[in-house]
Formats: sequence, structure tokens, C-alpha cells
Amino acid sequence: MKVKLGEQFISQQTRLANNPISRMIGLMFKKEMKNYDGLLIRPCNSIHTFFMRFSIDAVFLNKDFKVIRIYRDLKPWRMTTIIWKANQVLELRAGTLPDNVKEGDSLTVCTN
Repeated sequence: MKVKLGEQFISQQTRLANNPISRMIGLMFKKEMKNYDGLLIRPCNSIHTFFMRFSIDAVFLNKDFKVIRIYRDLKPWRMTTIIWKANQVLELRAGTLPDNVKEGDSLTVCTN
């Protein structure tokens, strides 16, 4: 799965965490995102970075992939507030979310 803003790719190899186990584990205990560059967790409206080994950029999205909230460089052992309008979050390695992505933007998901 790929995620993009217009013609600009945000994540070219996105994994989906949409069952209780994959959502619960997420990126915990991982040294890196190996063979993928994004993790889309759904449903989800709040995250933590407990037991994570690297910082992330987190993009909270509604069901239509509209950007609701962005957290940049969220360090390990932190947590976000509940983002009531969000129902999914895209997690990327810190610093990889392009600066031009902002709240209100609509992202596109491609399955090929």
C-alpha cells in the first residue's frame, strides 16, 4: 500500500495494522522499520511510544484520509491525547513526513 499527498509519496511501502494483535504491538520493540516505511493503524485515535526504540512522525486521519492532527518527532516513552475526530494514524520514522503536509490536507491510499 502507498500513501501520497497529490503526486508526492508520503509512504511507498505501508503496512496495515488492523487487528487487535498488530494494533497492540505496532512499532514496539522494533529497532527499525525493515522492508516498510509506514505503519497505518486502524481504528486508532490515540497512540503511545512506550517500548519504542526510535522517534516517529504521526499523522492522525479521519475515515476519508483527511489529516486531523500531526505530531512530528514524537520520542519514545510519550503519548498523544485522544484525537476524537481521527479513526486511524499513519506512523513514519521521525523526519520523513514532508514539511508541506499539514492539517486539513487529504491523503490518498493506493493499493498497487
